[in-house]
Amino acid sequence: MGIFSSKNWWKTVTAILLIYTVIAGLLIDVPRQVILYESIRNLYFHVPMWFTMIFLFLVSMIYSIKNLSNGSMESDRKAIELVNTGVIFGILGIITGSIWAKFTWGAWWTNDVKLNGSAITMLIYLAYLVLRGSLEDEQKRARISAVYNIFAFVLLIVFIGILPRMTDSLHPGNGGNPGFNNYDLDDNMKLVFYPAVISWILLGWWISNLRIRKSRIEEKLES
Repeated sequence: MGIFSSKNWWKTVTAILLIYTVIAGLLIDVPRQVILYESIRNLYFHVPMWFTMIFLFLVSMIYSIKNLSNGSMESDRKAIELVNTGVIFGILGIITGSIWAKFTWGAWWTNDVKLNGSAITMLIYLAYLVLRGSLEDEQKRARISAVYNIFAFVLLIVFIGILPRMTDSLHPGNGGNPGFNNYDLDDNMKLVFYPAVISWILLGWWISNLRIRKSRIEEKLES
């Protein structure tokens, strides 16, 4: 039973990959690139957290679309809990990114289009949570929130995916800068980076499912 049951095999995989990511991420040899040096290890944490956030927001948007199409309150429940978890990973992504910026660029925050876009994206989703809290009617809240959630994800793509590629940005792969794959993501790093991405996404999915189950239990207790 529990985490080791056949039904929950993916949770066991998540735990193993996370342990591997932390240990290997701190110990395995990394390229000694100018400016980055040891700070490049943050790639195993900062980037996967953003990938996890985007994945959770994407799935949340899908459930919002389902809610608009069939009025399912269960879809609305999943949409909000996925956003709640995604916001956590987004904040962690900003924190780890700020730490990385301090050791790489010499400042906790710079006037970088991707950094500013990330902050705006977080504010958009925090506003989504505030919007939900301001509406009392359940059906009205679900539908208005669903529409907002769809537009929020579109803005996310614009602010952290499109604009940084169109203007100057210090981030790799943006503003004309080469991506990590082009110059320093060697075979050793790939052995950690890809499992890290998978494990953090699975952890985000795991937390979201726990929150959804908690919401169902609270609803039954209230009724």
